[in-house]
Amino acid sequence: MFENRRWLVIPTNLTESINFNQVHQSSIDKLRVSNDGTLTFVKYEVNEVTSSFDTTYTDAETNEEVTYTTEAGVYGRPTIYSSDYTEYNHTEILNVLTGSNWIAPAEGE
Repeated sequence: MFENRRWLVIPTNLTESINFNQVHQSSIDKLRVSNDGTLTFVKYEVNEVTSSFDTTYTDAETNEEVTYTTEAGVYGRPTIYSSDYTEYNHTEILNVLTGSNWIAPAEGE
């Protein structure tokens, strides 16, 4: 489930840098924020290429054969992505979001 979906937890002071055309949330108002107000997250889809491969096609203008190499890697991350912040898969983000910094305490606690 959600095999290609990823979540990136980032500081809330970066929300102005999010390109909402690249993530599932539509605006700053739609972001979930941690209890202490310092963190939020975005979710997006990636395409993981496990090994490089070549694609060959004929250029319509020059009629020459062209080969394009797709390198192994993860594609589709938004520009807000940085390895400074942890990227999570579905199971991992569920564990994070059920932690005390994301679940509001019950009344009276």
